[in-house]
Amino acid sequence: MAEFTMELSDEQKEVRDWLHGFAADVIRPAAAEWDEREETPWPVIQEAAKVGIYSLDFYAQQYFDSTGLGIPMAMEELFWGDAGIALSIVGTGLAAVGVLANGTEEQIGTWIPQMYGDANDVKVAAFCSSEPDAGSDVASMRTRAVYDEAKDEWVLSGTKTWATNGGIANVHVVVAVVDPDLGSKGHASFIVPPNTPGLSQGQKFKKHGIRASHTAEVVLDNVRVPGSCLLGGKEKLDARLARAREKAKKGGERVKNAAMATFEASRPAVGAMAVGTARAAYEVALEYAQTREQFGRPIIDNQGVAFQLADMRTSIDAARLLVWRASWMATNGKPFTAAEGSMSKLFASETAKKVTAQAVQILGGNGYTREYPVERMHRDSAIYTIFEGTSEIQRLVIARTLAGMPIR
Repeated sequence: MAEFTMELSDEQKEVRDWLHGFAADVIRPAAAEWDEREETPWPVIQEAAKVGIYSLDFYAQQYFDSTGLGIPMAMEELFWGDAGIALSIVGTGLAAVGVLANGTEEQIGTWIPQMYGDANDVKVAAFCSSEPDAGSDVASMRTRAVYDEAKDEWVLSGTKTWATNGGIANVHVVVAVVDPDLGSKGHASFIVPPNTPGLSQGQKFKKHGIRASHTAEVVLDNVRVPGSCLLGGKEKLDARLARAREKAKKGGERVKNAAMATFEASRPAVGAMAVGTARAAYEVALEYAQTREQFGRPIIDNQGVAFQLADMRTSIDAARLLVWRASWMATNGKPFTAAEGSMSKLFASETAKKVTAQAVQILGGNGYTREYPVERMHRDSAIYTIFEGTSEIQRLVIARTLAGMPIR
């Protein structure tokens, strides 16, 4: 087990500086254009693939960093560049992690390369979980997967929503209900291969922020996939469902609590994204306050501005520390006895919203225009308090954990 430390190793610093350079030189110059176009920034993704950032190998190296800091460090730097483009670059990772966590070696080797493609022909993947009536309430999921034993095929039917890369992905990973009596424990994940009949893109959302990231509905109309596309395989699923049924009889709440572990472990990564956006807005505001003069002096000389900047920096550093602590705990198998994963996501996401709003205020009228990036950063920051569990859900998880109550 790695000791918790706030000091990055020389190797980690090299990676951080490399990512920062890519964010500064490639992502930032393209940010305003792709925000306005509201389209997937394929040229930027291709550049990321050429240098090795858009690849499974890169994210695997960060994911298996024993300190736990690889992923949050990478997320912070890329989202410092621009949230929308960064999400387009890292969005495939959601589907890839789903396969890595649940798939067989053969499934991992077959499907993950198809998710990324290569530098000359980049692909993306989509992870499809949320539904129109089942966002935070995953137990209310309605998309069904029925096994056709005669053909050894699964038939998927339903509608997914808020899917990053949904409909444009080469590979879709779809979460569906196989046993509705077991709630979230009755779910399973399926690979939907490229060009599978019955899968189509529904509504593409025109969003307030992160506009360079494609978000859409995915419609599944009797989509048939081979039995080999069930992640983990049928034998493993049957055994898991049998255990879940037995546990549900003895004490269903234990089953539900166990299901929260995955969400808790992934939330610090979203917190790191929020830290990156907040830091970017703070840096713009700081530079502006140092150079913008009013009444014969830089506006940072005014306490009203200086104190805001002090609060902004303090909150950003505190958010990063919460993210790093939770990331280290998750990597090293430390139990989240106080919902530390949710804590990090809650505080970082709320910090991003507040800091970006303060940055707009410090820039005044200029901050309200698209001539300055803080306007875009402020719009982008709103998503952090919504996806991967709203702030209200984070507070609920934290409160119920502290009270020793079951998390439904």
